[in-house]
Amino acid sequence: MIRLGVIGYGRRAHGVINGPLRQVEPDIRVAAVVDPDKEGVSQRLAEIDRKDVQFYLSLEEMVRKANLDGIFIGTRCHLHAPLASQVARYDLPLFLEKPVAITMKQAISLEKAFENSRCQVVVSFPLRVSPLCQLAKDHINQGDLGKPVHVHAFNFVPYGTVYWEQPYRDYSITGGLFLQKATHDFDYLCYLMGSSIVRVGAMATFGQVFGGRKKAGLRCSECEQEATCLESPRNRARNLSGYHTNDHFCLYSVDCGNLETGTNEDCSSAVVEFVSGGHGVYSQVFFTRREAGARGAIISGYLGTLSFDWYRNELKVVHHHRPFTTVEKAAEALSHFGGDFELARDFIGLIKGKIKKSRTPIETGIQSAYICLAARESSLTGKFIKVRQVGSR
Repeated sequence: MIRLGVIGYGRRAHGVINGPLRQVEPDIRVAAVVDPDKEGVSQRLAEIDRKDVQFYLSLEEMVRKANLDGIFIGTRCHLHAPLASQVARYDLPLFLEKPVAITMKQAISLEKAFENSRCQVVVSFPLRVSPLCQLAKDHINQGDLGKPVHVHAFNFVPYGTVYWEQPYRDYSITGGLFLQKATHDFDYLCYLMGSSIVRVGAMATFGQVFGGRKKAGLRCSECEQEATCLESPRNRARNLSGYHTNDHFCLYSVDCGNLETGTNEDCSSAVVEFVSGGHGVYSQVFFTRREAGARGAIISGYLGTLSFDWYRNELKVVHHHRPFTTVEKAAEALSHFGGDFELARDFIGLIKGKIKKSRTPIETGIQSAYICLAARESSLTGKFIKVRQVGSR
C-alpha cells in the first residue's frame, strides 16, 4: 500500500487522487492531511480513506509521524512555493500543483531550496505529457518540420468565467492569468521547440468584459438584474453558454479587483523569443463560449507545418516539399487530454522506484514561472522583458 500525505485537500487534489492516481495504483491511500478545513476534507475524502486518515497541524509533524511514501501539494497557489520549499528537505516524491510560484521572490527561493535536494517532483503540467503533445514531439524529432522556427499558440477558454466567480479572482492568491493558465502553455511550447524562452513582450486587456463596481459578496440569486444578465444561471441554461448553471458570485463585482490592487485580464497575448533563435506568439481569451473553445499550436519549419488542437483531438502535418498531408485523431474523454494519467504514472513510478526522473521536474515549473512573471511584467509596463533562466546567478 502507498501512503500519501496531502497538503491542501481541495477539489483538484481529490480529483487527481481518486481519478488518475487510483487508476494507475488502486492500492493508494490518503494516510495524512494538513488542511484547516477538516470538516470539508472529511466530506470529500473517498470512503476507503476516511477510516484511517490522520490530520496534522503542520507539514513537519505529518512527515515525522505518518510514515509517508509521497506528498501531494494542492493548496491555493500562493502557498505552493513556500510549502514545496519545505518538502525539498525530505527524500520523498512530491506531486506539486501549478503555478509553482506567483512572485519572483517565491520562484528564486524555490529554485534555491531544490539546488541540492533529493526530492523528485512531478509538476502538474499535463499538457507536456499528453498523448497529443507527445505525438507532436515525435513528428518534430523525426524531422518532419525541419528545425522549428515559428510557433503560433492559442488558448480560447470556454470555462473562463471561473476566474471571476470563484476564488481564482483573488489576485493575491493567483498572481494573474499568465501564471494561472499560460504556465501550462509556455511549458509545452518550450518542450516542443526544444528551447527555452529568453525574451517576452506581452499585453493584456482589463475590464472590457468582466470586473466592475457591483457590491462585494454579491451572488446572482441576490441581484436585481438576474433575469437579464447573460451570466445568470437561468440565462446560461437557456443559451447553453455556461461552464455551470449554479448560483455564483457576480462577475462584475468589486471583488474581482482592479488595476491598482491587481485583477485578472479578459485576454492577453505574448510575443516570445527562444534561445534557438525562433520566435512565436501566444494568446489566451477567457470570455470564449461553447464550440469556440480551442487550445493548441501551429509550429512551422522549412520542411513542414504541424498543427494540433486538444479540444478537437486532432493533429495535422503538412509537408511543404512533398504532396502529402498527415491527419491523426486522438482518443477522447481523457482527463486534461490524457496528461493527468501520464503524470500519475510518473508519480507512482517515482514512489515505487521504477523510474528515476520525472518528465515534469521542478526545473520545468520554475522556468515556466519565470516566463509567466516576465510576461506579466511586460503586460503592465509595455516593455520587452528578459526571462530569468533556471541556474543563472
